[in-house]
Amino acid sequence: MIDPVRASIADPDAPGGGTDVLDRELEKLLEEESLDPGDHDRFAHYVKKEQILESAVTGKPVKALCGKKWTPGRDPDKFPVCPTCKEIYERMRAE
Repeated sequence: MIDPVRASIADPDAPGGGTDVLDRELEKLLEEESLDPGDHDRFAHYVKKEQILESAVTGKPVKALCGKKWTPGRDPDKFPVCPTCKEIYERMRAE
């Protein structure tokens, strides 16, 4: 079972940042939820604890439950939880 840790987004100009196919799909989903473009970058996301540690040591990007990839670098407690990550996590716990 995944034991996620909240992680916030990093500086988009930092190595490992940027978007990929999953990010674009998430952006479409968020726009459908009537959020402003870029709001997915204002969330704290759920990530496996091991990934956070590895990223801190190597600088390797992490992948959130919602599919977002980035290199964490900000305090996740300053951001609301990603609704997609939260929904996925709650479904996983229910199983």
